[in-house]
Amino acid sequence: MKRRKFLQSSASLMGAALAGAATPRDWGTAARYPDPDIIALDPRFRFNVYTGGIERLATGFRWCEGPVYFRDLRCLIWSDIPNNRMMRWNEEDGTVSVFRQPSNYANGNTRDREGRLITCEHDTRRVTRTEHDGRITVIIDRFDGKPLNSPNDVVVSSDGAIWFTDPGYGIQGNYESSARREFELPTNVYRVDPGSGAATVVAGDFVRPNGLAFSPDEKRLYIVESAGAAQGSLIRVFDVDGKRLGKGRVFAQMGKGTADGVRTDVHGNVWCTYGWADPSEDGVRCYAPDGDLIGRIHLPEVAGNLTFGGPKRNRLMVCASTSIYSVYLNDVGAQVP
Repeated sequence: MKRRKFLQSSASLMGAALAGAATPRDWGTAARYPDPDIIALDPRFRFNVYTGGIERLATGFRWCEGPVYFRDLRCLIWSDIPNNRMMRWNEEDGTVSVFRQPSNYANGNTRDREGRLITCEHDTRRVTRTEHDGRITVIIDRFDGKPLNSPNDVVVSSDGAIWFTDPGYGIQGNYESSARREFELPTNVYRVDPGSGAATVVAGDFVRPNGLAFSPDEKRLYIVESAGAAQGSLIRVFDVDGKRLGKGRVFAQMGKGTADGVRTDVHGNVWCTYGWADPSEDGVRCYAPDGDLIGRIHLPEVAGNLTFGGPKRNRLMVCASTSIYSVYLNDVGAQVP
């Protein structure tokens, strides 16, 4: 009976959210609590919808991607791809500034285990590392003697290995790079060994691999397939066997829209951005470890990527088209550098 009442209440909240989606919010006013655009579908949705609201932290960009939070500097850095720059939002005073320009049309970002910035660059078709002194080190730009397509998203495992996707989105035209170029490699997922620097293909059967994230114990790797599936985008999950991946399976079907970025929390829940279909579905979805959809956050723009930030890792930060949004959670993101 309790579960039935919870689901009925959730349905009411969803209806309010969809109704609210038709009327633009005034982002200059304080968030309403409970926020009708935060929708719990299941008791396992581990953040309290009655004490938090969605905030818009910054706006005025072209396409926001690749958010990475620097806990030691109290700032969020992300890519504004078409503007060929990376931006920085200061959590202490809310100011926004240019972090790097030009950025070689950078997309995904993360930090390695030494706190250095790891970046996927479309235009140069490479993955780079920004050293502590500001120097740029090229991690990889070729495989089997051929240029990469355009690295998209990246994560670093606890052993220091760099795992990244290479779907080729960035070189399809001159909006997110300087010119259109042809693919010379399959759309693979790669692992770069921290010792030898050698790259290996860990998954080669994707049409367009996109966001990727480890489970908290790093025993599983979630990878978004953002194109090619008859049912639309989906999330696949793989068992991690040291330097290799086991056979993948479908973790969640995402529908006719496009999934993009993905992260996990300490409970193993999977958070993924979604959009490009029904506007009432734009935003973030949260899946339990068993693949059940347990919660949604509706946003007024197509969402591209997300990360957990704040000193406690309990602040969900979302890159959504032209803006950055934030929600404080009772949940905590999985440990990252």
